[in-house]
Amino acid sequence: MTLSPAGSRRYATVLGLLLVAVLLSARFGGVPGLDIPLQRLEMLAYDLRMQAHLPGERGEGHSPTPVVIVDIDEASLRREGHWPWPRQRIAALVDALAEAGAAVVVFDVLFAEPERNPAALVAPHLGDDPPSAALRERLEAVAPALDGDRLLAGALRERDVVLGYVFNPVDPAASGVLPDPLPLYEPDAVQRLALAPMAGYSAPLPGLGQAAAAAGFFSFLPDADGVVRRVPLLARHDDRLYGSLAVEAVRRYLLLDQVRLEAEPIAGMDHIERVWLDDALGVPTDGEGRMLVPYRGGYGSFPYLPAWEVLAGEADPDALADAIVLIGTTAPGLFDLRATPVAPVFPGVEVHANLIAAMLDNRFLVEPPWARGANLVIALLVGVPLAFWLPRVSALSLFMSTLVAAGALILGTGWLWSTRGLVLDLAAPMLLIALLGALNLGWGFFFEARTKRRLKMMFGQYVPPELVEEMSERPGDFGFAGEQRELSVLFSDIRGFTTLSETLAADELKQLLNRYFTPMTRIIFEHRGTIDKYVGDMVMAFWGAPVRDPDHAAHAIEAALAMLAGTETLKREFVRLGLPEISIGIGINSGVMNVGDMGSEYRRAYTVLGDAVNLASRLEGTTKYYGVGLVVGERTRELAGERFVWRELDLVRVKGKDRPVHVYEPVCRRDEAGPGLLDELRRHDAALAAFRARRWEEAAERFAALRSEHPDCGLYILYLERLAGLRADTLPPDWGGSWTRTEK
Repeated sequence: MTLSPAGSRRYATVLGLLLVAVLLSARFGGVPGLDIPLQRLEMLAYDLRMQAHLPGERGEGHSPTPVVIVDIDEASLRREGHWPWPRQRIAALVDALAEAGAAVVVFDVLFAEPERNPAALVAPHLGDDPPSAALRERLEAVAPALDGDRLLAGALRERDVVLGYVFNPVDPAASGVLPDPLPLYEPDAVQRLALAPMAGYSAPLPGLGQAAAAAGFFSFLPDADGVVRRVPLLARHDDRLYGSLAVEAVRRYLLLDQVRLEAEPIAGMDHIERVWLDDALGVPTDGEGRMLVPYRGGYGSFPYLPAWEVLAGEADPDALADAIVLIGTTAPGLFDLRATPVAPVFPGVEVHANLIAAMLDNRFLVEPPWARGANLVIALLVGVPLAFWLPRVSALSLFMSTLVAAGALILGTGWLWSTRGLVLDLAAPMLLIALLGALNLGWGFFFEARTKRRLKMMFGQYVPPELVEEMSERPGDFGFAGEQRELSVLFSDIRGFTTLSETLAADELKQLLNRYFTPMTRIIFEHRGTIDKYVGDMVMAFWGAPVRDPDHAAHAIEAALAMLAGTETLKREFVRLGLPEISIGIGINSGVMNVGDMGSEYRRAYTVLGDAVNLASRLEGTTKYYGVGLVVGERTRELAGERFVWRELDLVRVKGKDRPVHVYEPVCRRDEAGPGLLDELRRHDAALAAFRARRWEEAAERFAALRSEHPDCGLYILYLERLAGLRADTLPPDWGGSWTRTEK
């Protein structure tokens, strides 16, 4: 199938729209096999944007949030002993923080198992003899002082301490005691929430849980690629709602009591949009109560104090005063390291620190319920215009358009992220831009290569290779479609060919024609001409199509002069080879003609048709009559201008034409003409003027003088013979010097 440039653009547009539909279906319709890769790409784009928009510890608009991390790091483990530490040491840590003025102490640590009392362990194994009984009594007396759980509970009591626990979504096993559920404004609403229920839990020991001011779960639910981008603020268990470690820490710090949920009913379930703490703080979440973590920076964005410094009293008290202190670990062996968008290895305790800081700073990332619709609209606004625009521009404009579209998308979504905290899709529309750009670039190269091949197939036999190469640079501008255009057409014949063919054997005739056509074709190609056809001994060529040529008339004349000179060279070669000498006649005419692929369904050719073409053929037939090698029409003379030296031959009415036309012989290029030739042509013009003015004696005298000086020029003999006949004729009053030819 042959495609025009317009048809190619339509096909590329349709393919682009199909690509938009497929990609949007994969992103928003969940097409199997495509949705997961797109989700992963979107996650990657989210991570890159997160890294690009990190505010840092003292980022613009960032308040000095009082969040400090007391780190159970490697140095603390080396100094204080391996983990778990004795509860007495944990109690000492709580006491030290309280004395330093910490407002709220938050444990990112689970105390789910009781600590064994050494006195209670030894006493039952003592004997009944008096010394053993006495020792048993002493151990039982000191056992309370060695009860680490009791000591820790005492340290927790009367202080704002939030303990941590975990929920398990699958395993129904339960240990410890859960804290009181969140005090909701509407407790009955829990059953309608679109929250997956938690099956089991591992909570602090009853004594510790009851002694602490609050407890919050610190369970993480990473995304499908294992990266923690969002953290649940709420968990549902036995149709009761519980708060996360970050929520409980903020509630204790801000002295907030009740919780209200802002939810949107969808398909019979309430999808949470925002968690309100006492109507004072609204935290945006997704439908499952998860909050996007607005990371402040990489590891170490919050102040870290080694736990051993706090225990030793060497920590800076100013750093702890009135602060929310999170106790956690960065030691690799304690398995509290997470993958996050800002670092592949990131302390879990600092994730909670980022959540708490974001709530206190009121700095959130939001993926509102309408984000899905907005993402679809953005993808459509990006994809559909590009699907229509890109097939219609050049490769450079296509590249620049895709860059501009991608840049606008990145800047727009980045501005919404940084100023509004609004998270919208980036990967899907960026992928759409890239694929549309690649599709149209590939299609353009395919169509261009296909068109180039087609041009070479179509025009290689007619047009010189350099013109085919020039056409291939703009393949869409050329084709076989018919059109009207002003061109110059050339006809060339071997004189006396019929007689010549009768005297030669078939093989000799073929050899002669091949030796003649090859240099003639080369000359035409060298002068940017297009071969139309060979018919017997006739060569037909034209200039100005398929490649437009404003100098088509001059190029045709230069080619004709070169063909005449080349024929003179061939004469000598033919004599050497024993072939007959040849002479040619050439006719050239310029004018508006039809050009294109013409013919039948069986055979077609790229050719020209029209009156101007027919006149060129008639002019070729007049060359022998005028005794010259080249005759051109008046429009060719007008277009070629003064580049050549002209001899006007006649005002002739050729067969098939009612109006007489001026015909000329381009003698040579003007810069090649000597004074003698110019004087001869001036005298010829004067003789011709006298002839047309019916000044017979003067005309005869002038032509006779020219004939005597140039006896080889048959034109002067022709006019002398014509003068002899005209003197005896009675001419009409409107005769202007024209002559009628009845032969072709």
